[in-house]
Amino acid sequence: MIPEGNTLEDIRERERIIREFYREWKEKNPSQRKYNLSLKEYINIRMVSIVETSEHAAKSYLSTLAVLQLDAILTGARKVSLKKPKPGNKNQQPFERIMIMEYDLVGIGTVKMTVGVRRRTQEKVQYCITAIGNK
Repeated sequence: MIPEGNTLEDIRERERIIREFYREWKEKNPSQRKYNLSLKEYINIRMVSIVETSEHAAKSYLSTLAVLQLDAILTGARKVSLKKPKPGNKNQQPFERIMIMEYDLVGIGTVKMTVGVRRRTQEKVQYCITAIGNK
């Protein structure tokens, strides 16, 4: 069961749930990627995906629920904007640009997925997933 509260213990438990979910996901998906229908390209899961998502999504019960729908989000999200990486953000340094993608999840609302585009290789890496609710 996923804790719904906002205590430090609840947040830590949600973070543990997200990290465990990604570990199991990677075992089931050895290629560590899913094809995105909108981009017509693969979106990859890397260590930064797990670190950023677990730290940010764990702060919210709905965001934690959203992460558990990873396959649907990776496959169905649509690009809504493109921006530069945040200056001074160490985890965004490998990326030349950041794509903001959105996906509507029943019962949760709009989910934002941040995808980094690596320099040189142009590899798309899922960076973070959070629920932003109903617009």
